[in-house]
Order: sequence, then structure tokens, then C-alpha cells
Amino acid sequence: MAFSVGVDVGGTFTDVFVLDDAGGQPLMAKVPSTPEDPSIAVINGIDKVCSEHAIDPTEIRAVMHGTTVATNAVLTGNGARVGLIVTDGYRQILHLARGFVPGALSGWINFVKGRPMAELRDTVEVSGRIGADGAEVRPLDEAQVRAAVEKLRTKDIQSVTICLMNSYVNSAHEEAVEAIVRELMPGVAISVSSRTLPEVQEYERAITSVANAFVKPVVSRYLTNLKAGLEDRTGSLSLSILRSDGGLAAAQTAAEYPVNLLMSGPAGGVAGAIWVARQSGFENIITFDMGGTSTDVCLVEGGEAQVRRETVVHDVIVRASSVDVRTVGAGGGSIAYVPELTKALRVGPESAGAVPGPAAYDKGGENPTVTDANVVLGYLPSDARLGGDMKIRKDLAAKALEKVSEPLGMTLAEAAEGVIRIVNENMFGALRLVSVEQGYDPRNFSLMAFGGAGPLHANALGRLLGAWPVIVPRGPGVLCAAGDATTNLRDEAARSLIKLADETTQEELVDAFAELEQRARASLDADGVARDRQEVRYQVDLRYAGQSADISVTMSPEDFLAEGLAPATGRFDELHEQMFNFRLSKAKEIVNLRVIVLGPGAEAVELHVDEGDGDASRAAVAATKIYSDGETHDGTIYDRSKLLAGDRIDGPAIITEVDSTTLVLPGSHAMVDSVGNLLIRDNS
Repeated sequence: MAFSVGVDVGGTFTDVFVLDDAGGQPLMAKVPSTPEDPSIAVINGIDKVCSEHAIDPTEIRAVMHGTTVATNAVLTGNGARVGLIVTDGYRQILHLARGFVPGALSGWINFVKGRPMAELRDTVEVSGRIGADGAEVRPLDEAQVRAAVEKLRTKDIQSVTICLMNSYVNSAHEEAVEAIVRELMPGVAISVSSRTLPEVQEYERAITSVANAFVKPVVSRYLTNLKAGLEDRTGSLSLSILRSDGGLAAAQTAAEYPVNLLMSGPAGGVAGAIWVARQSGFENIITFDMGGTSTDVCLVEGGEAQVRRETVVHDVIVRASSVDVRTVGAGGGSIAYVPELTKALRVGPESAGAVPGPAAYDKGGENPTVTDANVVLGYLPSDARLGGDMKIRKDLAAKALEKVSEPLGMTLAEAAEGVIRIVNENMFGALRLVSVEQGYDPRNFSLMAFGGAGPLHANALGRLLGAWPVIVPRGPGVLCAAGDATTNLRDEAARSLIKLADETTQEELVDAFAELEQRARASLDADGVARDRQEVRYQVDLRYAGQSADISVTMSPEDFLAEGLAPATGRFDELHEQMFNFRLSKAKEIVNLRVIVLGPGAEAVELHVDEGDGDASRAAVAATKIYSDGETHDGTIYDRSKLLAGDRIDGPAIITEVDSTTLVLPGSHAMVDSVGNLLIRDNS
């Protein structure tokens, strides 16, 4: 037998999802995360699932892992000390940046610019210049380069970035500088911009390459330790890491270009949601992943997640493909409070986190959180056990909620419902960002809820958004790990080509795409993926001539060879009108060309549950009471493991499973489909 394992590390729990290559339903486990060293929790989780299901660890052939190591390094500033080598006259490139301040008008007052990841004191200039056409304008002065590198060598530099002007069209100078750095600073990590991001716009190329260098030693060290720990238990195996764009990369490639991992964690949930939706027959979904600290949402159309050409982590924006996930600081651990000045209830973005956590966890937390409000309202039964081990204390949750109910002059239930309504509105705003504000009608989509807290709020969000049915997959708390285990290997190659589409010949584009295709296939070839199992997609970034809003359009190689760019330019007009409500008759300009290569996904078993008779009473375990819309209602608690396909559960109802709890509100009902999803709809 052989097994594939998906692992997702969250702030509170680390989830493990195991697929048996010979068939059988997936196996799951949750263990507490270990923030001091995430690899410990990964190994603990694999040990737990092997022990509980009598799996020989040596039968694990592959581990696919979504990680937040790179993200956390950026957020906390605990990356490497980076030395930056630039062209003469560009020493302040990271400080000039782009003239963008987040927020409304008040943003100009409140905005505090973060420190660059490469300090000015660690930035050196070298002579030599490449022109925009790729020709050498001024030769590189090797003696001066050596002197500049010597300056860096005398400092505690852990990683070096080389970013010279116009290197995206001619990388000769960067490669010459790289050779000198390797000679004078052996062992230091190096990021070369012409390989990290061979595209126009010098600031974007610089910040992306510096971010890559900033997290490179941290990620490399983590992956080396993780693979060694795994191989101690399992022997030889394949370790792959989830990229921000939802594809997998071999550990070696991920360590070389860790800037592509900054959204690795949220991408796993989107990949898992697509896998479940495909088996359930839903092509258009909006994913809703609510955890302990934040909520991530993403729009999926036609079975494909929306992908954007930039990754945003706090105030750092890099040019790297990522699934278009929008995040709001609203989670189960979000703290509710009443400011003394306004006496108005507020929720988040501050979170109780994993330690001490919500008061109901009985781990020392005293502040009222969203989880505590769910407990007080009866949505999260006090006899539920998070992760199978953690008991819920309703008395502690009620005591914490008094901190907001007393200043507001409300009952505990009224205050708790106020907390839930506010956090739901916060998450509704994020859902509108990926749907309405992108030109999509959410009523044409289904809402898929997962994460530890998502199913508790899904029914209410479905009503706010008008997205039906609300889908709650089996094992919603480990769906990110399922996405890690079931997604595709992926790599891409890109280059800039600033030219009017009408003035570009088919032959020129064919040659450019062929060269990019060879580069993109290289990593999958190295992983042993046969060429006939690699799927190739061409992509072109287009804009109206004279404008700067470029949009990526994807096409198949076959369509391109048969019809050229005509279908892509037509699709660009449609997308531009959808996003900005107008189209122009102006000429289109090519900005970048890109080739994406996908490998096969895991040979995952098809999900299914046995057929039932529609009567869910066999799964009823207890009567309960919940508070909703200002009233107390009688409801029923169900054990999800006993539900069968075709069963109907009328609200109010609580459906429990080991990793999450689903709430069905009064006036709604849930049906179990053939793969075990709960499909929630309003009765009207």
C-alpha cells in the first residue's frame, strides 16, 4: 500500500489529510500547532494519523504541505538581513517605491510606511548599464563590482539580491555580478531578479527579488529540517509545497523561489474547495474559510480560481501569481469590546489567537470572542470537542461576554447575537470584494464554507449574500490539508514584450511561447512527470494602448496556433467591461507573455456516502436550545458521521463532527448529497 499526505499548518491547529492510493475514504487528524517550530506539529500530526489507523509510516510516498513560514517571516520581520546590489543611481529604489497609500483619505494621515526588507546601508551600486532594447550601454566595471561586494561581505549579510536595470531583456550583467558574489561570499543565499521575475517595471522586480531573498534562508532551513524529520520516520519520500497560485512545487524549487509561497496557506483551502465542488457538480463557488484569527474568501468560476498577478502580505506587494484571496481580520478568536468613548460594540481585528485563545477553551483566555458568543447562543454545544480533544466551557464563555453585555445594558444572549451579527457583516464585506466589486453577481454562485468556524456562520452569510446552496463539505476543518493533497504540480515562465498586438507577428509569438514553455516544463521534467501528462496553458497580459490597467487572458496552445491572439483580445474587451463597465476601440498592447504548465493531481479517491431514506433522526443525539433573532428556539443536535445521502435536517439544528460544527438556522434546512456535503437552503 502507499499513501499521500496533505498537511496544513494553521495558527491554532495543524491538519492532516491522508489518501490511500489503493482506494478507500480519506483519513484525517488534527493536532495543536507548534508556532516555535511548525515542523514539529507536521510530524506530530502524521504520527497521530498513522497510530490511529495502523498505517506503517514507511508506506507514505508523498507529503504535500501548505505553509505560512514565508508569510510569517514577512509579517514579523524575522527574515534574513538582505544585501541589495543595484545599478548606479538606483540605490533608493525600495524607498521611492510606488505612490500608493492604503485606505481612504484618512490613510494619508494614518499610514506608517514599513521599513524596506533591504536597508539603505546594505544597498550598493555597481557601474554598467543595459538599455531597454537589451544592448549594453556601458560595460560592467568588474573591479568596482568587487569593491561593492566587499562592502557587503564585511557585514552580517545572510542573503543577497542582484537587481540591475533592464536585466529582464539581457541578464548578462546580473550573471557576471552573481559569479563575483559566489566567489567572495560563498554560502550566502542569492536571488537574481532576471530569474525571479524577468518582467518590466524595475521597482516590482526589485521588491519581488528582495522579498525572495528576505525569506529564502528561513524557508530553506525549515524545509531542510522538515524533510529530514519526515525521512527519519518514513524513509525516502517526495515533499512538495503549495504555491500561492494553488499549484504544487517540489521542495527544492520552493526553497529557491519562496516568494511564490507567501499565500501558500489560503491557497490550500481554495484548492480543496475546487476538488470537492468538482465532485459535487458545482462549477461556480465562492469559498469562505473562517479560522481562529482571520477569514479568507475567493471566487471560483468554471472550476478555476481567480488568480491575480500580485501577492499582498500586510504592506508588502510583490509581483507573484496568487489565488485572488481576500482576507479580513474576523475569526473565531476575534475579540469583542466596547470602547469607553463611543459605547458601541466592536469586534476584531485583535484576536485571542491560539494562546490563550477564547475563554471557552479554558486555557487562560478572559476576553470575549466570537467563539464565546457562539457558545453562549448554543451554536457551539458545550459538550463539543475541538480537534477531538479540547472541551468547551460555557460558563467561562458567559463570564467573558459579561464584559460587553453589562456596558451595553443587554442580556448575555442579546450581546452575543450582536457580536455574531457584526462579525458576519465584516465577512460579508470581504465576500463582496471578490464578487460584486469584480463584476460578478453572487446569486449565480454557491457559497462553500470550511475552516473550523466557517460552518457556524455559513447559513447567515448565505442569506446576506444570496448565494445558494451553502455547501459544507465533510471534514471542513481539514479542507486546506485536503487541497494540499489533491492539487496539481505547477510551474510557470514569463517575459515582458511591450508591443502593440496588431504589430506583433504570429511567428514572433510562437517562438516566444516555445521558449517559455521549455522553461516552464523544466521543473516538472525534473520531478519525473512525463510530457504527455503535462497540461500547458498560454497567457498574455493585455492593456489598452496608453493605459496601465492590464488584464491576464488565458488560452490553450491549440487555440493560439489556430487563431492567434484574436480570441484573447476579444476576451480582454469582455473582462475589461465586466471589471470597469466600459470597453474601448483603442489598440491593445501586449505587456507580458506567460506559459503555465500543470502536472497531474493526486489520484484521489472519489468521495461518496451511502444512500439513506431521507430520515435524519438516526443521527439525532440530543435536544438543544439556540438563540436567534431575539428568540430562543428548540433544536436538535446531530452526529454528522451517521448522516446518509438524501437525509434532510430542518433548522434549527446543530450538526457536529470532530473538526467543526455546522449551524442550520430556523427557516432553513440542509440536505446531504451523494458525496456527503451538507447543502443548506432557506425554506422560502
